[in-house]
Amino acid sequence: MTIAPILTIAGSDSSGGAGIQADLKTMTMLGCFGMSAITALTAQNTTGVREICPVPAAFLEQQIAAVCEDIPPLAVKIGMVYDIPQIHAIAAAVRKYELPHVVVDPVMVATSGDALLRSQAQTALTQELFPLAEVITPNLPEARQLTGMEITSPAEMEQAAGTLAERYRTAVLLKGGHSVGSCNDLLCADGEMIWISGERIVTNNTHGTGCTLSSAIAANLAKGFCLEDSVDRAKAYLSGALAAMLDLGRGSGKNVIVGKNSVDLVIVFDDGVSEHTLRKIH
Repeated sequence: MTIAPILTIAGSDSSGGAGIQADLKTMTMLGCFGMSAITALTAQNTTGVREICPVPAAFLEQQIAAVCEDIPPLAVKIGMVYDIPQIHAIAAAVRKYELPHVVVDPVMVATSGDALLRSQAQTALTQELFPLAEVITPNLPEARQLTGMEITSPAEMEQAAGTLAERYRTAVLLKGGHSVGSCNDLLCADGEMIWISGERIVTNNTHGTGCTLSSAIAANLAKGFCLEDSVDRAKAYLSGALAAMLDLGRGSGKNVIVGKNSVDLVIVFDDGVSEHTLRKIH
């Protein structure tokens, strides 16, 4: 039996809806073997982040080394990083182990609005990790922060994505979920603008959507799909998760579904002939 191993480098969400927990659930649901290096412990739930306890950079480096020296990952998802020493450690590891298919989700602010990246670390993130990525996945607020541009139309999305792609020499998936009206995403890769249409799903259960999408992209890259197909499949997976309407918590809720228990309803995302459809197993 072979299974694609993937490494997620991100923070822990104690409520299980975002961060490492969302990443590992997503990777498992898509038929991959998830491994992790934790950047920070967070005390959070669907309503907000209460406290952050960052992991020392030296220990983060040891986590990555332990994984890579035993089970080399076929793809890497990088999510929440807290400070400059952590960014230095991750960048050094990516180069040392020649890690493939690096997906960087520039997590700056949680869905609840709480800051997750120290302000002085943004420059290090963009200068050290972005150029190592196969694709970065900013949402519209993050793209505004990174470019200083107003982004309120499809034309402005294309301008912002092109600016980021040229500046950091990487593909850019600019997520449109924060826009008014449509929630179409834009992939800028190799000088080409590719629009990926999506249907807006009315739900409050959006906690961890960015983590889920970026992990799903990494999973599909690890399985051998090209970048465009990986993004398309990941978006379909996320749309299915949102449509399942898992309703937990008093805040933004969860969107990664692995089931309730052995006798109750379990929702499975197919990855075969009828991929990305929902099956109910009783």
